[in-house]
Amino acid sequence: MKRWISTFGLFAVLGLVFSAHAAGFIIITDPSWQPETPPHFVPPRPRPPHLFAPLEVASVKVDTRVNDQVAVTSVDQEFYNPNAARLEGTFVFPVPKGAHLDKFKMEIDGKMVEAELLGADKARHIYEDIVRRMRDPALLEYAGRDIFKVRIFPIEPNSRKRIHLSYTELLKSDNGLLTYNLPLNTEKYSAKPIKNVSVRVELESKRPLKSIYSPSHNVEVKRDGAHHATAGYEASDVQPDTDFALYFAPEKDEIGLNLLTSKRPGEDGYFLLLASPGVDVKEKELIHKDIVFVLDTSGSMAGKKLEQAKKALQFCIENLNDGDRFEVLRFSTDVEPVFDKLVEAEKQNRQKAEDFVKDLRPMGATAIDEALKRALKLQARGSGYSGKEDSETRRDRRASDRPFVIIFLTDGQPTIGVTSPNQILDNVKKENSGQTRIFCFGIGTDVNTHLLDKIAEETRGSSQYVLPEEDIELKVSNFFAKIKEPVLSNPTLHFTGDIRVSKMQPSALPDVFKGEQLLIAGRYSGHGNAAIIIEGTVNGEPRKFTYEAKFAEDSDENEFIPRLWATRRVGYLLDEIRLHGENNELRDETTELARKYGIVTPYTAYLIVEDETRREVPTTMRSLRGLQEDKDVRLEAEDAYRSFKLDTTGDAGIGGARASSALKSANAPSAANTEAGAAFQRRYGLSTTGIGGGGGASGPGMAPAPNGTTMIARVPTQSRAGRLLHYSNQSQFVGGKTFFLNDNAWVDGSIQKSSHLKHVRLQFGSKDYFDFVSSHPIARPWLALGQNVQFLLEGTVYEIYE
Repeated sequence: MKRWISTFGLFAVLGLVFSAHAAGFIIITDPSWQPETPPHFVPPRPRPPHLFAPLEVASVKVDTRVNDQVAVTSVDQEFYNPNAARLEGTFVFPVPKGAHLDKFKMEIDGKMVEAELLGADKARHIYEDIVRRMRDPALLEYAGRDIFKVRIFPIEPNSRKRIHLSYTELLKSDNGLLTYNLPLNTEKYSAKPIKNVSVRVELESKRPLKSIYSPSHNVEVKRDGAHHATAGYEASDVQPDTDFALYFAPEKDEIGLNLLTSKRPGEDGYFLLLASPGVDVKEKELIHKDIVFVLDTSGSMAGKKLEQAKKALQFCIENLNDGDRFEVLRFSTDVEPVFDKLVEAEKQNRQKAEDFVKDLRPMGATAIDEALKRALKLQARGSGYSGKEDSETRRDRRASDRPFVIIFLTDGQPTIGVTSPNQILDNVKKENSGQTRIFCFGIGTDVNTHLLDKIAEETRGSSQYVLPEEDIELKVSNFFAKIKEPVLSNPTLHFTGDIRVSKMQPSALPDVFKGEQLLIAGRYSGHGNAAIIIEGTVNGEPRKFTYEAKFAEDSDENEFIPRLWATRRVGYLLDEIRLHGENNELRDETTELARKYGIVTPYTAYLIVEDETRREVPTTMRSLRGLQEDKDVRLEAEDAYRSFKLDTTGDAGIGGARASSALKSANAPSAANTEAGAAFQRRYGLSTTGIGGGGGASGPGMAPAPNGTTMIARVPTQSRAGRLLHYSNQSQFVGGKTFFLNDNAWVDGSIQKSSHLKHVRLQFGSKDYFDFVSSHPIARPWLALGQNVQFLLEGTVYEIYE
């Protein structure tokens, strides 16, 4: 007779269930507790109680081929049994949500096996039965899906079990956007990090591929012509806790534009706009650009920094387009150009520039102001510039529509000439024609982040910071490859009809480049059909692109959009505080969005605690109760926030700049939260081992939480900074809500903002509890958090208790 294991202690269901359906999971149904009989007599002796170690997932590899709208997914997963006992189990594979499978096959250790398909009702009963027996609700989020299941025996002691499966599905299309979903959520089940996780999606389409975007993971997209592309994600020693999603759009238009919306009744909606020219841009549509490379060769650049920077510039020069014009300036105490004008990107000019860069040597001070002024004065002068400029010439220069790009690399602060950051910025503003884009690279930790970020902000460029352990050549060359071929300059966005948009992120649109895409998130009011108009210039000629779209009146789909918008918005607000000063409006909006959408970094954690202290929120409803009660760490949080606002250089300045930048430019909210946490860890010298590449609701470095059902940060908690990060990561964004770990319960952060609410208590595992599970499918992801959960639903606070 089969029996269920019920002696797992802290890990409860972790020994039974592993990795969401991307790799399925194994339910252990009949472990062999006794060792085999020894061949000779052994005197009896007391034996310690058998301790069952959960199965481990050694690796997950997913390869998917998408041909137009049909996706064929192949999954390889390897389990490891660390026990000295032979086990029997059932492999369970939840069917992808909304998928229509017409083909399914499975191979276990080289042998083909038959799998049984169970409909959603039978599957739900199986999941609920496991919850009853194991006293753990982690599987409830899968209730409502069909499942495939197959018996697995034997799972030998201290051995590996390899499972391969493949399935075919027809992908869903929404306004021209195709969606591929691959749940990769293993956080609640895996006792150890997975050594290798790999997801590879090959796309092939009869029509040119334009937008390719993942809201869940930082994927690498490689395009092979107009009709083929590959999106990939790889990570090591991670516990993925975010389902994998990929959106892509085959389009016939020059610039592919796709709209996704999310809107609750009675509230303003959220939208995400994807705009991409793909790689099938005609040569005549590419924009010729003027570009000036400005390299710091002061004494502090000596050694590896200068050598890598020189190689990066040589790469950039070699990859200039025909029709481009360029110049190279090196600066230290003085500024030295190669040509003293913009020249055509011809072979002989490139060679001269490369030879110049090759011979550069480090010495002298850092004349940042003079270097930028010399670079800016080159705009639109070309080879015929004589060094003199009357008012008419200046007007002509200002009116030029040719993109003017400056790539500025420095490792220090201004030490000679004009050294005031404010004066340097004012000089940039005076010379900026509106066509200038300055892309700053701060090398090391001695740069003034406020100065470089403000220069980039003023010119609609961007800034990046290269840490001492990072490769300058790789960062600069990867960046230049992305901006190599402009398609649309100075883009603007307009909406017609009943639609009013607000709080777009980014608010000032960057230029559009071949093979890249714009992601614009924002709020909207109104609904219905509307025209979306993108205007800009191509080689000085105005261009206009119009697309018809529909803004939903209400939609419960695309639930990632509100959090993506909020993540970018918080990054923008933090940058406003950091670069331009704090006020109550900025502080209050940052706090509210961070709490509502689970954008909890050590900096926003401090704001949340201070806000709830001021509002006298009851202790049982506090978002970050541990941080609130740890006085030493609360002081550390205050110091960290003050440092974030005021420090312009050093580890603190770089850490703050990278943290806010990660949020402001987020493509995947969870990954951005993780990256922001990693910036804080590096700033305080904390170990970054175990940071998940895909990001997680709980942030970087996962380990079992007190109730054994979720993960929180695994960081050195003996230090105050380590404990601050630990507290900051005691939250989860699940099913559109943020839950905070308060004592031993997960509490919905929205409860504290409401009053005079009805309260209903449900005992975990009771009949009333399972009746509620069946009748309220929207609550299943929240119930899956554990045995002690409180959440707000339709004006009622439900309290689940043991």
